[in-house]
Amino acid sequence: MMISGAQEVSIHPTAIVHPNARIAEGVEIGPYSVIGEHVSIGKGTKVASHVLIEGWTTIGERNRIFSFSSIGTPPQDIGYRNEETYLVIGNDNVIRECATVHRATTKADRRTEIGHGNYLMAYSHVAHDCKLRNNIIMANSAGLAGHIVIEDHAILGGIVGVHQHVRIGAYAMIGGQSAIVQDIPPYVSAAGNRAQLYGLNTIGLKRRGFSDETINHLKKAYKIIFRSGMTIEEAINKVVEEFPDSREVNYFVDFMRHSKRGVTR
Repeated sequence: MMISGAQEVSIHPTAIVHPNARIAEGVEIGPYSVIGEHVSIGKGTKVASHVLIEGWTTIGERNRIFSFSSIGTPPQDIGYRNEETYLVIGNDNVIRECATVHRATTKADRRTEIGHGNYLMAYSHVAHDCKLRNNIIMANSAGLAGHIVIEDHAILGGIVGVHQHVRIGAYAMIGGQSAIVQDIPPYVSAAGNRAQLYGLNTIGLKRRGFSDETINHLKKAYKIIFRSGMTIEEAINKVVEEFPDSREVNYFVDFMRHSKRGVTR
């Protein structure tokens, strides 16, 4: 085991830590946890009891990983042959009890990625090749299939299931028990099996400090795109004409233009 820095590392005597694992200063590893050969854990991260971290997994600083979580295990992909693929987790994340996060397949860039400040509640699942940005909340038992992208500040309710290759935009709010099979635009609320849009996530946007002007621009853009009766192309062109200087509206429009699975309506 390679330990960096002068601050004390706390490893319970019953934990099993491979001699080649890289453990930074201030890390705590609880009873009966198992840390694999290729794992790197950053400063101040706390690993509770009965946690498994394996594979080519890099974990940043000040994360909290709770009991019975399984981190960096192989992807659930029948074509995977134990190739060297990666899981990279940033800083200040909370991964609660029994959550599972898998490393990638060889079918894209070989990386599953979780950014900073995310909160993965109990029994949530992040599959291979997913890209989670920052400050995302996944409630209990929310599950992501492979190759999903979730952007900043999105919230997934409990028991939400998301189909492979779906993209979820920033500040989107998805209600519990929803099935997501197409892209969810930024700033919106969605729910249902299969999910439908229910307008802007207005309360969430206000809580995040969006101005009334920005929210009003987004509301108007939403109505033009989804309720005007125009084709998507016509509606997007009209929105761009009306709000050329709104960064948030431009992001909304850009998301629509680059959707690969189609956008939830």
